[in-house]
Amino acid sequence: MPHEKDIRGDSLLLERLKSRRARLILRDRILASLRATFRAAGFVEVETPLLLATVAPEEHIVPIRCADRFLATSPELQMKELVAAGFDRIFQITRSFRAGERGSRHVPEFTILEWYRTAGLLDALRLDLEMLLSQAAHDAVGSRLVTWQGRSVDFSPPYTVIPVREVFLRHAGWDPVAQFDADRFDLDLVERVEPHLGRGKPEILAFYPLPQASLARPHPRDPQVALRLELYVEGMELANGFMELSDASIQEERFRCSSAAILGAGRQPPPMPDAFLATLPHLPDCVGIALGIDRLVMLLTDASDIDQVRTFTPDEA
Repeated sequence: MPHEKDIRGDSLLLERLKSRRARLILRDRILASLRATFRAAGFVEVETPLLLATVAPEEHIVPIRCADRFLATSPELQMKELVAAGFDRIFQITRSFRAGERGSRHVPEFTILEWYRTAGLLDALRLDLEMLLSQAAHDAVGSRLVTWQGRSVDFSPPYTVIPVREVFLRHAGWDPVAQFDADRFDLDLVERVEPHLGRGKPEILAFYPLPQASLARPHPRDPQVALRLELYVEGMELANGFMELSDASIQEERFRCSSAAILGAGRQPPPMPDAFLATLPHLPDCVGIALGIDRLVMLLTDASDIDQVRTFTPDEA
């Protein structure tokens, strides 16, 4: 017979699952809305593997090993291979995995929406974001004006775009492009810049210092910055995208620098993604972006913790 402690634990789990039911129903509506918006815009939904021979070496992302493979940290490399093969508008809603990420906005297994298009530059991503988020808010709660943690957020277009240099000068008092300092940048971004972003309305932070964009193209008129953007809502980073780098030699050098930094931190970097690098000469001009589904659901269902919008928490699975 089941142990009394096990029965008590099962009962608590069922109560927690029941408490999430309303938000999970809204989550389903949000996912349906996103898919419908993409399909109406001519995008094709794709699937890429979760078990990979290697992943992109990135200093601040720790992959999870599974036997002799890696769990996908994102679908980015494989989706760009599809773009190189001729898929001009694709999207995917999938799971990604990263070690050591746990908090009110982080879990080691999370849901990601990623899409790529060959038409347009960064401004096309802004228009995509405006279209997707405003429609998702309307479909989920019946209005583009939502309340999150006691504050009103208006998801209707347009969304303001602000350069990284400008917002750092305003809130942190220094120019991270002319005087780049990686540690200072990371600290000030979290503590002094992000809390001001997207208050009351989504806001896009754009044109990051080039060292902060390992897979993005340099700006053609300002090579010190990258064609990268991030979307913020109420101080929360929601999406990260860029104009994709297609120069294999530059990309390989960036990967090698990242691998050296990983080694310097006492970890073993993943093998070089040679198959991906081999496809880059065939990659057309394109933009791509990843959006955190769990965080979007948090914002649209007034959830303060990511565990409230997921069926099972990492401790329950």
